[in-house]
Amino acid sequence: MKPSHIEHIGIAVKSLDSAIPYYERLLGTPCYAIEEVKDQRVKTAFFKVGQTKIELLESTDPEGPVGKFIEKKGEGIHHIAFAVNGLEAALDEIKESGIQLIDQQPRKGAEGLHIAFLHPKSTFGVLTELCEDKNK
Repeated sequence: MKPSHIEHIGIAVKSLDSAIPYYERLLGTPCYAIEEVKDQRVKTAFFKVGQTKIELLESTDPEGPVGKFIEKKGEGIHHIAFAVNGLEAALDEIKESGIQLIDQQPRKGAEGLHIAFLHPKSTFGVLTELCEDKNK
């Protein structure tokens, strides 16, 4: 597996309404998309910085993964996502190398990407997401 680039950095926030204006000022660019991902119990907001995106994550359910993250650790960097080609093969390769997977199979994520997460216990404490854009 060889990632092509950092697809995005996910940042957990309590409120998109509060965080979006800050990031628009900081990055000098408008938020270009807001989307709810119901099965992950989040609303997302995206900014483009070069080839990399910043993804803000607001929990829609305090018992969802981002809600629990904020309760335990507070707002902040939630995960880093790498773009890959051949996500299923990458997951097989990673699993064979002994890295613990959260997702055994790809699932649908924001912006129509296929995604899978690697467990932070196997990635030096960093929740890692792999993304594949099947439309490219």
